Amino acid sequence: MHRRNLLKWGISAAALVTAKQGLSKSSTIKNTKPFRRWRPSDPQWPDASRWNELKNAVNGFLLEGAPLLSACTNGQDRKECLIAKENLRNPFFLGDQPGGTQVSGWLDAWTPAPSAYVINAHSVADVVAGVNFARDNNLRLVVKGAGHSYQGTSNAPDSLLIWTRAMNKVVLHDSFIPAGCAGCMQAVPAVTAEAGAMWIDVYYAVTKLGGRYVQGGGCTDVGVAGLIQSGGFGSFSKLFGTAASNLLEAEIVTADGQVRVANAASNPDLFWAIKGGGGGSWGVVTRVTLQTHELPEQFGSVWSRIKANSDQSFRELIARFFEFYTEELDAQLWGEQVLLGNGNVMEISMLCQGMSIVSAKRAWSPFWQWLSDRSHEFEIVGPHIYVGDARSWWTVQGNGSMIPDNREGAPSFHGWWKGDQDQVGIWIHGFESLWLPSSLLEPRQCASFFQALFTASRLKKVQLHFNKGLAGAPLDVIARVRNTATNPAVCDAFALAIIADGEPAIYPELNRSEPNLTMAREDAFNISTAMAALRAVVKDHGSYVSESDFFNKNWQQEFWGNNYRRLIAIKKRYDPEGLFIVHHGVGSNAWSADGFERLPLGYDSS
Repeated sequence: MHRRNLLKWGISAAALVTAKQGLSKSSTIKNTKPFRRWRPSDPQWPDASRWNELKNAVNGFLLEGAPLLSACTNGQDRKECLIAKENLRNPFFLGDQPGGTQVSGWLDAWTPAPSAYVINAHSVADVVAGVNFARDNNLRLVVKGAGHSYQGTSNAPDSLLIWTRAMNKVVLHDSFIPAGCAGCMQAVPAVTAEAGAMWIDVYYAVTKLGGRYVQGGGCTDVGVAGLIQSGGFGSFSKLFGTAASNLLEAEIVTADGQVRVANAASNPDLFWAIKGGGGGSWGVVTRVTLQTHELPEQFGSVWSRIKANSDQSFRELIARFFEFYTEELDAQLWGEQVLLGNGNVMEISMLCQGMSIVSAKRAWSPFWQWLSDRSHEFEIVGPHIYVGDARSWWTVQGNGSMIPDNREGAPSFHGWWKGDQDQVGIWIHGFESLWLPSSLLEPRQCASFFQALFTASRLKKVQLHFNKGLAGAPLDVIARVRNTATNPAVCDAFALAIIADGEPAIYPELNRSEPNLTMAREDAFNISTAMAALRAVVKDHGSYVSESDFFNKNWQQEFWGNNYRRLIAIKKRYDPEGLFIVHHGVGSNAWSADGFERLPLGYDSS
């Protein structure tokens, strides 16, 4: 062998080894030719003996993929089919099915489709085996915990699915220091949750049993690991920050099959990417540890529905509410939503922490007084104000605001908020979000902003999620969030505006009439047009990755802002061949829409 050829082989081999270790320098990664993953119809697809080897490697926890309602394909009156259909409104049931998705698809975007095979992972070793098998056999790999992705990122036909639902242990720590961080970080109370744990599992352990608070998500059935990777907002994010900003340590299986611990000292770049860089892009997160906080004594809520009798009165109501919010309401104490809808309706559904019933009523009294003085202009339901023991906030039994999971064998503490029921199994027509900078509330801009809200509400209901914008949060909270991959625009936003709609479940095997596509597309157009009115008054657009438009053409900038360049460099280092690809995930524009064919320019097209 000539020396030149030997050197060429040596360099190539070294690059290959480095790539398999997930540690390649970004400057060396450039895909120059198309590359396609294998499907079951391809001769290169693993044969039965190789699948059997994988089954043995994962202790028998390998399943053939099947649709959510596969029991109904041979008859709608079969017992298994009837049980499935009876539970389609139960988000915990949907998450417990290997082919289950929490929404039933998106108009002109995606439809639930089972993977060819599913690893029902019970251990990190199962995950490692699955990652290695997918990589070595050139398969499309999908990762799912709870399946709560609106954009269908835990769903792909002809793929191998690593399903972490069975890995759901939760452990409390009185004192925790991340590995390798002794001497540079103080020990803090914390909670460790495996990848399959849902937030209700963590709230039960931390708050109900432990008497502390952990910053998680609002929907109780959302997966812990998935929420952290998207950023993660709860009702009280303005005081406690995002879920990602509370992450102390994660365990992750990367594309090379290595089990890595990521924290401030070990793999710090990967740790940063996990904190808001998007789920399904970095590896299979198998364990996370979050800081916990002192629990406020009380949580509370205020609800009211206000209907203005004229357009002018509704405009004045919008202006008065924001004047009240900016001047008199302590943003750190309040979160959740105000909705503005056609018919000149405002619905207030907000939560508070650390307040007594007296202080909660006092906080809102100027606004109610203003309405009372103009009672002839408005029809008012409420206000209903409640304050109760924070330790019992997520208690399901006897809680009129929650729906229990009454299936046989289900944990007694599993349940979901009634307010989340409409989104269970929804078939989405359209979904858009936009962070609203606090500058919109300044005198020079507020008039145009109020007009934009009014215009948008003529077409669709506008949801204003005040807890999903961090303007007004303590400085240390802002600093922690800025040290995540989430778009920095969130730190200057007072709220996230969401405009979305859909219709009841349309799972492929469900025996129901076909949707009216003309009406659905008209609805999607109205959603887009309504959001355009708000986008017109926002200079730099930012959108929350987990609650966003499937068709967003500027997703890199809107999801991550200036952080995207750093994210793509980390992606090249730990996943140079793109094993972990999801729709609108970091590096996904180097691949075809279905994630099967790599485009000629590879990551350099990002």
